[in-house]
Amino acid sequence: MDLGLKGKRAIVTGGSKGIGRRCADLFADEGASVAICARNAAEIEAAVEALRAKGVTAHGAALDVGDKAALEGWVAASAKALGGIDVVVANVSALDMGDTEEAWRHEFEIDLLHTVRTVNAAMPWLEESKAPAIVVVSSVSGREIDFTSPAYGATKAALIHYAHGLAHKLAPKMIRVNAVSPGNTYFEGGFWQYAENNLPDLFKQALALNPTGRMATAEEVARGVVFLASPASSFTTGTNLVIDGALTRGVQL
Repeated sequence: MDLGLKGKRAIVTGGSKGIGRRCADLFADEGASVAICARNAAEIEAAVEALRAKGVTAHGAALDVGDKAALEGWVAASAKALGGIDVVVANVSALDMGDTEEAWRHEFEIDLLHTVRTVNAAMPWLEESKAPAIVVVSSVSGREIDFTSPAYGATKAALIHYAHGLAHKLAPKMIRVNAVSPGNTYFEGGFWQYAENNLPDLFKQALALNPTGRMATAEEVARGVVFLASPASSFTTGTNLVIDGALTRGVQL
């Protein structure tokens, strides 16, 4: 299927590894130019080089998405480098599993506020786009109570609510907004690889909850993100796509 992304311009936060990196790769494979950000400069440099090797324009910057000025500066620089913005993917998470006031602050600043700031900063270019789309990466922890922290789960639920509300607000402008809620996702350098090596009991507990007997791959989640962001999904807005291998038991009505 041609997703209609050739020539489009996408920005992805947390695009150096995991789900964000696979989103960037898939956008580039479809012929879209891509801008990414993450904290590690060496990883950003390597990712941008690999994206450019696919024959598209790529831009990257190392920054902390909790830094408002740096984040907004990256969005503006990305628009300049790519010639505009058609797609926004807000993917970064603090993954703070603490049960403290600081964990709440961390989750709010990184997961929620970075998403709001990225969308707001990109809005002037999205309003000029012929196929504008926003995808917010949430989590199944936002749909049900699980072993993650209260701050993490509540913030992920807030992201789904934010995306749905924004979809209604922006529908008259034909700017589509959707959320994706992955289940446990295993990738190199990710939390579950760390848990497998350092928190074996937690890893076994999480793995046992997956009826498929495994966790998702970053590729499987990224394909859902990229499809929702593409013109091939042109009438889908205000939805939350759960990609969890039947991990969650709640019925999404």
